[in-house]
Amino acid sequence: MLAVSGVCKSYGKHHILNGIELKAGPGECVGIAGSNGCGKTTLLSILAGAQKADRGSILLNGEEAVGHPAVFAKGAAYVPQENPLMEELSVRDNLLLWYRGSRRDMEEDLRNGPAAMLGIPEMLKKRAGTLSGGMKKRLSIACALSNHASLLIMDEPGAALDLECKEAIRAYLKGYMAGGGAVVLTSHELEEFSLCTRMYVLKEGRLKEIDNGLTASELIGQFR
Repeated sequence: MLAVSGVCKSYGKHHILNGIELKAGPGECVGIAGSNGCGKTTLLSILAGAQKADRGSILLNGEEAVGHPAVFAKGAAYVPQENPLMEELSVRDNLLLWYRGSRRDMEEDLRNGPAAMLGIPEMLKKRAGTLSGGMKKRLSIACALSNHASLLIMDEPGAALDLECKEAIRAYLKGYMAGGGAVVLTSHELEEFSLCTRMYVLKEGRLKEIDNGLTASELIGQFR
C-alpha cells in the first residue's frame, strides 16, 4: 500500500530527512515518534504529496507518486496538525469546498460513509469557527477522506482534544484499519501509539524501528 525508499529533504545545509525507508500495509497503523523539530511533520507532508522530497521513491498502491500529484490525490488522505478549514463557512460548505467527489457522492458519505461515522450530519448547519477542536478534527478527517483513500496520514490527531473526541477518533481509526485501510501518524501521546502495529523513532533524519508498548521514559530515551 505504502512503500517509501530513500526519501531525503534538506533546507539549505540542514538535512532533515536522510534516506527514509518505510512501509505500511492494509490494516496497519505505523506510529512515528521523535523530539520536537526532528522532521516528523516534514515527513508526513512529503508522504501526502503536500511537500516535495529532494529525492527518493514513494509508492502508493504500487504506483510511483513522486512527480505524479494525481497518485497522491487518489491514494492518500492527509490530516495536518493545523486546522485547514474555512472557519467563516458552514460545515456543509467546508465539505463542498474540500470534497473530491461529486455532490451526490458527498451526500452518500453523509448517509453511509466516513462523514456519517464521524458524526458530521449533526453539525452541517453550524459555522466551522464555532465548533470545538474535536469537532473540527472530525470534519478535517471527513474532508480528507472524501477521496476514499486507502492510506490515512495524520499529524498528531489527538492534539488539544478532550477525552470524548479522542476516543471517537480512535474508534473511527480502528474501524478504518479493520476495513483494510492503513494509517501513518505522529503523536506525543502514548495512548494514541497504542493503536500502532509498528513504531518508529525519527532521529537524525532516519527512522529506527522500536518496540511497541514502551513506557514514556523508555520512549523518550530513544530520542537521545
